[in-house]
Amino acid sequence: EVQLVESGGGLVQTGGSLRLSCAASGFTFAFDDYAIGWFRQAPGKEREGVSCINNSKGKTHYADSVKGRFTISSDNAKKTLYLQMNSLKPEDTDVYYCAILRWCAPHGLGPALNWGPGTQVTVSS
Repeated sequence: EVQLVESGGGLVQTGGSLRLSCAASGFTFAFDDYAIGWFRQAPGKEREGVSCINNSKGKTHYADSVKGRFTISSDNAKKTLYLQMNSLKPEDTDVYYCAILRWCAPHGLGPALNWGPGTQVTVSS
């Protein structure tokens, strides 16, 4: 059974940085073969796809709202997904979830197949 656990969230001031991690386990194939990504959601808002990566296919995607500020990466040996978030803004305040995806392409994220429980990111103004 695939399990995902996010960490690294917290409270940061506008302009600050955080790095989220997502530790994964239970994979059948190599971690790099999977499309994995980050979503975020605040209460009363729709869940937004933030970024995704598929290392074996050389694919990444970033939502327009985070391009140039966030960087996604993964470590195949550690089976861990990362999201480096710089120049944070109050509108980045959300619960961030990592997910295994059906696909990842430069134009967007595919449907999520498995979710982690999420980690709260709060950016103060």
